[in-house]
Amino acid sequence: MTASWTPTAREQEALQRHGHVQALERVDAVWPWLAARHGTITAVDAPHATHPERFSFAELDQRIATAAAAFRRQGVQEGDVVALFAENSPRWLVADQGLMRCGAADAVRGAAAPVEELRYILEDCNASALVVQNADLWRRLDLTASQRQGLRLVLQLEGEPEQGVLGWEAFLASGAGQQTVTPRADRKAIATVLYTSGTTGQPKGVPLTHANLLHQMQSLACVAHPQPGAAVLSVLPIWHAYERSASYYFLSCACTQTYTTIKQLKKDLPRVKPIAMATVPRLWESVQAGFEDVLKTFPPSRQRLLRAALANSAAQRRSLRTARNLLLEPVPVLGRVVAAAAAVLRWPLHALASALIWPKLRLQLSGGQLAYPISGGGAIAPHIDAFFEAVGIELLVGYGLTETSPVVSCRRPWRNIRGSSGLPMPGTEFRIVDPESGAALGFRERGRVLVRGPQVMGGYLGKPEASAKVLSADGWFDTGDLGMLLPDGSVALTGRAKDTIVLSSGENIEPGPLEEALVASPLIEQVMLVGQDQRQLGALLVPRVEPIRAWAQAQGLFVPEDLGGRPGDPALLTLLMRECNRMLQGRPGARGDERLCGVGLVEPFSIDNGLLTQTLKQRRDRISRRDAAVIEQIYPR
Repeated sequence: MTASWTPTAREQEALQRHGHVQALERVDAVWPWLAARHGTITAVDAPHATHPERFSFAELDQRIATAAAAFRRQGVQEGDVVALFAENSPRWLVADQGLMRCGAADAVRGAAAPVEELRYILEDCNASALVVQNADLWRRLDLTASQRQGLRLVLQLEGEPEQGVLGWEAFLASGAGQQTVTPRADRKAIATVLYTSGTTGQPKGVPLTHANLLHQMQSLACVAHPQPGAAVLSVLPIWHAYERSASYYFLSCACTQTYTTIKQLKKDLPRVKPIAMATVPRLWESVQAGFEDVLKTFPPSRQRLLRAALANSAAQRRSLRTARNLLLEPVPVLGRVVAAAAAVLRWPLHALASALIWPKLRLQLSGGQLAYPISGGGAIAPHIDAFFEAVGIELLVGYGLTETSPVVSCRRPWRNIRGSSGLPMPGTEFRIVDPESGAALGFRERGRVLVRGPQVMGGYLGKPEASAKVLSADGWFDTGDLGMLLPDGSVALTGRAKDTIVLSSGENIEPGPLEEALVASPLIEQVMLVGQDQRQLGALLVPRVEPIRAWAQAQGLFVPEDLGGRPGDPALLTLLMRECNRMLQGRPGARGDERLCGVGLVEPFSIDNGLLTQTLKQRRDRISRRDAAVIEQIYPR
């Protein structure tokens, strides 16, 4: 069974409105078009950057043209690959697009990545030049004399340049007044090289062409279509495939993009009032957890009022979705009629809350104007989805990988099936196959997810064997994810094949849905299931300290300030294990082997300690290594 994009009238209209992208042959060709039509609109704003900058589309186009001329004068030629190691800023965008304008490609990574990884990328992509964020990164790279000699240019974006390194202002000055650079119009030319996370072995280079990226810049119009000048907030790493494609798209709509950080996000949301933002599930989990923390400071009467309003609005929205058959499982006609009646009965109180309470809450949570909160990089936990739906924020969950530029599917505002990753993007096909035999499966049958479309890479850089393992001769890419197709063409993910936990009984457990169920608990901040080759599952829990202490005391167990030490007091761990098993067994379709034999308390997983990726995904192998002692206590020999 194959599912493919079936255009609706509104999607066709949206694509036509964005037709200027379809006519482009290169990504960098969009800037003169934007400068000519929306030149006075602010394009980018970076209030928190080391060098705060703000440019209109006319100014941005001029800077990109100057940078292209400067790169060419410094020896960068058409077809070269230049390593770009830096974080979000207008200078990153100017360097990125300047390289494309001069016909080169960039191999990108964040400045905070491990030095060994950056050195590997520099060598693997055979970079002819290097762009670094600052002098500190250049010093940390500590390249050998021969490595330095192989670079025609080392450019530093911020601060006083190191010896032998060209500073940003001097670089731009070298391109001022130079002849305009016009590269060949070739959609098949490589635009950038992105690198996979490399959680197992060395990262693999993913060359993406201008055609790959232009598909994203065109097709995202089916999901969001903001007006010129609309505010967009950029918080994810711009070098990551997801944020990068989203950034290109919203800028191609002549939106004003403000760069922020995780630390500044809470302040910037009500200040910027973005209409769109690319996000990841962990961000929404943090926002919801922050709301819960604030709610606990309110008087009990106000807490009860807000929780009652939330419960009613959540139930009203859920009933309405059921009536419209926007669920993973089909709903009989009678069930839809009953749900419609329930939605009508709950409507007056929901309407009252929507008028008096939820606008104020949305202002604090999202800035109040967020129409297109596109979430990628993983599934949204059901309780998080339900919370934001209740207060009037429709999370648009998408799906994709670095190898697919990345977006291959996304929930539409008018077809937002909770639990799914949405409908295929234009020109995109999905197929679900049996993990063992490779035979095609039907609707609602779970298997490996294959995808084909114009956004899929042509193969890994210099790794034909690795490419052959994931790409078929007829263009089907094996995502390595597990999922199913719904009759309307939507894809629903159920786990990651390589994350699957195989118990000693031979039973396969997909940890993702179980972890989503557990983090719904007010006692648990983060969770990772373990149990490979064991008889039963175990869980590493990052606790919410104060709620756990209060809960344990209500159960008749005194817990000291340090939770009894890590991995935790045995009596407390027993209570937590029972509570986790209660939640797991309460899931629809719960299996007998989806029970925990033990839990352990661990320190948080974060970007700073290397246990989360830049897009807030868990690095399961690293967590397992750090917490090996806790795992051993769960499974004593």
